[in-house]
Amino acid sequence: MTAHASPPATGRSPAATAFDALHTRHAAALTRQAHLLTGRPRLARRAVRRGFQLAWQRWPEVAVAPDPAGWVRAAVYDHALRPWHRLLPEERAAGCPTHPDDADRALREALTALPAPYRRVLLLHDGLGLGLCATAAEVEASTRATAGRLTHARDLLAARLPELGLAGQPPARQGAVLRDRLAALLTGPADDGPATGEPPPTGAQVRAGSERSARRTTRAAFGLTGLFALVTLSVAVAAPDHYAAPPVPPVAKAPATRHAGSDTNRSVHRTHPNQARLLPEVR
Repeated sequence: MTAHASPPATGRSPAATAFDALHTRHAAALTRQAHLLTGRPRLARRAVRRGFQLAWQRWPEVAVAPDPAGWVRAAVYDHALRPWHRLLPEERAAGCPTHPDDADRALREALTALPAPYRRVLLLHDGLGLGLCATAAEVEASTRATAGRLTHARDLLAARLPELGLAGQPPARQGAVLRDRLAALLTGPADDGPATGEPPPTGAQVRAGSERSARRTTRAAFGLTGLFALVTLSVAVAAPDHYAAPPVPPVAKAPATRHAGSDTNRSVHRTHPNQARLLPEVR
């Protein structure tokens, strides 16, 4: 008996083929961007993997998007810039890798010192060359707010790195200088930090991981639903089947006080109407 051979690459579905092509074209570049955005190579690779996993889970939506690569990029940036990553011990210990070029290292450190919204806008606009409106749409902010973040980011870099020559320059000149410097950082190797010992995942591996993650999420959702139903049933069984009003305590009454002639007066009042009806009507 011969073992079943694995299906050839041509046996993949059109969706899987399109996804793998998207992953092959953009995974390495997105890893470099996430690394520059966070200064942490492990976090960068994890963010890229998570971004593509989300894209595969929502592939019908991503496949018809005007810019599928932009959809994945936004997911990668969102995951990379979540504030709770700073609480992870391995991420705090990883730090920024050492680079042979002191100027590049200083620029990377200055970038990661910026607030996360400033970093994202600066990388999209000056690093990738997106227009202001496209940058504002991706970060889901107004054009005015995006322009303010970009200006503040450039001012902070000019103060921290005077050697860049940004101080006193018009915005167009500042953008040109940063575009050249960031382009040099973004065209380097995808993993210029410490080696992780693992090759980058392929598109097929990302798809498999995405499907496993979706199954775990589905099982967890069913488990929580079943637990809620069990708790509700337990409460319903333990509760009484009818409403029992709480006992009403007896009301204390003051003792009646008898006065002389009171019984006579009540007797008169009781008999007086009957006696009046027995008398002939006075005309």
